[in-house]
Amino acid sequence: AIFNFQSLLTVILLLICTCAYIRSLAPSVLDRNKTGLLGIFWKCARIGERKSPYVAVCCVVMAFSILFIQ
Repeated sequence: AIFNFQSLLTVILLLICTCAYIRSLAPSVLDRNKTGLLGIFWKCARIGERKSPYVAVCCVVMAFSILFIQ
């Protein structure tokens, strides 16, 4: 997934969606790791929460491209 740009975008988009979902279920899991290497997951959750309309549009566009273009 690293060498294919579309696969890399898919992985990043799924990471953002997954982290936002986990934070909605159990916020204490991600909130205690705001810094360091595990802080990446907290930042992804924040992006998923604050930019949710844009993330949703990106999910729809990515699904369309995977289903109909490839």
